[in-house]
Amino acid sequence: MASSKQLANLISTIAFSTYFIFIIFQVPLFSVPCRMGICKTPLELTSSLLIGSDVFPHFIVKTLLYPGAFAKAIFTQKTIPSYRNLLNLYDFNSRTISAASELQRLEVLAGSYLCVGGAILGLMKPGRITLFGILLVIWGLIRILVLGKSGFSHANGVRIYPTIFIALVSAFFSIRKDVRKIIHTFNLKHVGKAKHF
Repeated sequence: MASSKQLANLISTIAFSTYFIFIIFQVPLFSVPCRMGICKTPLELTSSLLIGSDVFPHFIVKTLLYPGAFAKAIFTQKTIPSYRNLLNLYDFNSRTISAASELQRLEVLAGSYLCVGGAILGLMKPGRITLFGILLVIWGLIRILVLGKSGFSHANGVRIYPTIFIALVSAFFSIRKDVRKIIHTFNLKHVGKAKHF
């Protein structure tokens, strides 16, 4: 039987791989208005802001977007997009978003950056940044929806998809130390019950 450490490593590796696939291959987690119309993934939202602010060279953004565009083309049985025309496919400048509108979604924007950063940095060592990112996105989306229903904010086009909760669970279980603590606690309880019999 595998040791607690090996089991924790296996669980966290599978969880991080799931999280990485969700983020990099752009599985829809939510929908919010953005420069391309509606962004459905943290990577689309992050790329939309990076393109709009001209902080990063376009080739970095295109490199981040290409795996998801490739996967979508295969999944929908469409022509595989060319790397050169990738930004035209996403059409990031189709809609202008006011600064006030972006500030209303500040948690979602910051959380999206952390989600993408956590997925990339996690290739070296998965950490809590993935969990903080997805929690911040969920908190921001819920806040927008609650304020929208209360009449304080405009929540048109904002949705939460069930896949975001799979990403949340994956982000939590990708933290190796926490998984080890859970397994260790479970083993202690199991041993304690065995001693009573």
